Amino acid sequence: MRIAVLGAGAIGAYVGAALHRGGADVHLIARGAHLAALRQHGVRVRSPRGHFVAHAHATDDPRQVGPVDYVFLGLKAHQYAACGPLIEPLLGPDTAVIAAQNGIPWWYFHGLAGHPLEDRRIEAVDPGGAVSAVLPVRRAIGCVVYCSTEIEEPGVIRHLEGTRFSIGEPSGEISARCLAFSDAMVAGGLKCPVEPNLRDDIWIKLMGNVAFNPLSALTRATMVDMCGHPGARDLVAAMMRETVAVAAATGCHPSVSIERRIAGAARVGHHKTSTLQDLEAGKELELEAIIGAVVEIAALTGVPAPTLRNVYAAADLLARTVALAG
Repeated sequence: MRIAVLGAGAIGAYVGAALHRGGADVHLIARGAHLAALRQHGVRVRSPRGHFVAHAHATDDPRQVGPVDYVFLGLKAHQYAACGPLIEPLLGPDTAVIAAQNGIPWWYFHGLAGHPLEDRRIEAVDPGGAVSAVLPVRRAIGCVVYCSTEIEEPGVIRHLEGTRFSIGEPSGEISARCLAFSDAMVAGGLKCPVEPNLRDDIWIKLMGNVAFNPLSALTRATMVDMCGHPGARDLVAAMMRETVAVAAATGCHPSVSIERRIAGAARVGHHKTSTLQDLEAGKELELEAIIGAVVEIAALTGVPAPTLRNVYAAADLLARTVALAG
């Protein structure tokens, strides 16, 4: 099995290292000092589950790799539309693309036979069809990541917690291509259940991201800070209630209570969300997939979501202001 990891950052390099350890033919697409370290020393994983090194092939030129069976996409959702020149050399007739992204994916309404919004494009994550033109939905395998990693230094991945990568077809089919990829992940020491309805997993994770990520950027607060402030906690709960209502309008029912979701976030402690980390690093904020798409789906389904709309407006203004200043 040939697998390319496009965007071999903290999560991508960790997955690539595990797949390589399990016997897959892995090719890491990276750049800069991180790439140089991967080439010289391999992926050095430091984990409470045991340290290891994986000497997978690493390059900044996908043409050196050619068509593969799977592309594991480790890019941020807002980078998808521009990834055509990088991903095209990796695509053969049957190549599947496993998109490990936060929030609502561009394929969300694809394959929902009989649903009123079947095959409806979500502009927030697929503006004008720009993403689906580069990543045709027939290639898409969804992926919800329950894993925390960080790049400790170039080529060194610190695994903090979690090893589950839930995957699934947009149609809900338990496909041969999903089962084969799951087997490769398990061989590398990761959990990779194939879910018949991955959308429920998407909403469970999104319940937290939709609230904590934009609010952390607006307030510079950590997870425990937001959960411990009475007013902020109420705001988080309101955003989660609206998100659950939007999910229900699409036929999904996240199997976790709001209080349990908030309590779990509080246990994370003084952790900065990825959106806050991006803000502090001067990077583009990943807002559209995390909250913009939820606001759009609320409008499509007629669900009132005033809190989500207001927080999204404030976070979007912040993102635009930072972009202009940069």
